[in-house]
Amino acid sequence: MSNEEKNLMKEEQKFNELITERRQKLLDLQAAGKDPFDVYKVERTHTSKEIKDNYEELVDKIVTIAGRLMSKRVHGKAGFSDVHDRYGKIQLYIRIDDVGEERLKEYKSFDIGDLVAVTGRVFKTKTGEVSIHITDFQLIAKSLKPLPEKWHGLKDPDLRYRQRYVDLIMNQDVKDTFMKRIQTIRAIREFLDAKDYLEVETPILSPIAGGAAARPFVTHHNALDIDMYLRIATELYLKRLIVGGFEKVYEIGKDFRNEGIDIRHNPEFTMMELYEAYADYNDMMEITENMVAYAAEKVCGTTKITYQGTEIDLTPPWRRITMVDAVKEYAGIDFSEVKTDEQAREIAKEKKLELKKQLKDCSKGDILNALFEEYGEKNLIQPTFIYDYPIEISPLTKKKRGNPDFTERFEGFIYGRELCNAYSELNDPIVQKDRFVQQLRERELGDDEAYMMDDDFINALEIGMPPTGGLGIGIDRLVMLLTDAYSIKDVILFPTMKPSNNQ
Repeated sequence: MSNEEKNLMKEEQKFNELITERRQKLLDLQAAGKDPFDVYKVERTHTSKEIKDNYEELVDKIVTIAGRLMSKRVHGKAGFSDVHDRYGKIQLYIRIDDVGEERLKEYKSFDIGDLVAVTGRVFKTKTGEVSIHITDFQLIAKSLKPLPEKWHGLKDPDLRYRQRYVDLIMNQDVKDTFMKRIQTIRAIREFLDAKDYLEVETPILSPIAGGAAARPFVTHHNALDIDMYLRIATELYLKRLIVGGFEKVYEIGKDFRNEGIDIRHNPEFTMMELYEAYADYNDMMEITENMVAYAAEKVCGTTKITYQGTEIDLTPPWRRITMVDAVKEYAGIDFSEVKTDEQAREIAKEKKLELKKQLKDCSKGDILNALFEEYGEKNLIQPTFIYDYPIEISPLTKKKRGNPDFTERFEGFIYGRELCNAYSELNDPIVQKDRFVQQLRERELGDDEAYMMDDDFINALEIGMPPTGGLGIGIDRLVMLLTDAYSIKDVILFPTMKPSNNQ
């Protein structure tokens, strides 16, 4: 047996001994009629932040706080501890003269990780630290498993994602990230509510997965005996509301796509989609850059942030460039001179492009998009709108005014990553049905991400939908940007994980 294996065995043995010791402490407390799990409520008067922020008013006053015991330095007749609550930590001071010998012994028996309620007098130590001089205390929940060792913390990324509750306890920066996520979503709501958008809720389960090119998750409804899909986008239901007269709507919610997992993708993710009647994709560009800038100001205090060591300036207006011009700039190919599908296929062969379908089935637009993905995206570090996408890859979008080969669609890119997608929405039911039929052909050719036919959505368009602008922003990717997070898993509280052996 290697030294490493021996050390692991020793650590596991020590861990098990600590668990046994803690469980015995619980049994002893229960036998003495002091079961911490019999506590139902704590009448706390203040949080750690309230005490620190209002010290001058609270000095020498009696307060009660509650939280997790995270350090304890009690020796002899007195000592200090730290208790953490949602807002931070505060120092506790205990001495035998105030609580008595038996109570001090009881306090010394508490373990790091235990949850306590503490009553005492607010004061400052000689070093100027706001603290609580304990007069009474209560164990309100026993931690039966030890927390990770203080100095090393919880470092294993896989374990951090699986045990996010421990991650939040041990790593303040992780807690800060998720507080910023909350602030980001709150800022988006503030921004849109101030512009008189209505926040709505649409179905997560649907008989048709529509609104995006993606593989859905399939489930079965027993009572109706039909297959149903977890939504891949909220788009088609939100457009129905535009038809119904809700002229400005948005939804922040979960979408689900049966796709791979990497640093930018999680099968369950959060999207914000909005639709505005009588607007177009130019309006959506303006609202996107202003909304992201507003969120950055609220969360980071500035529109100039640093992401992965690179300074990003989110200040509007953002750069705007067509897909054709981006391919010309980054791939050296002027697609305005490419007139036929065959010419485009020759370019694809020359560039050895990876395509989603067989080359013979690819159109000029398919290849233009593939060239952009290969050569363009990675170069878009500062905020950039790429606009006027090929019609073949934009089945829900209006044709470009004056150029029917393209559509009025844009995607926003920052740090080489797509952040958002937006259209001048297609509202012609006859054209939309033709586009869906073409998508069905794409499915027959093997593209299982192609759109499904949605007859009820066509019916809604036949009732009449006004000219409309629509936008979708990936909340997780925006939070990644505003928190300097490398992986999407770092901004999702409980990311999708492959089950471990002990689950």
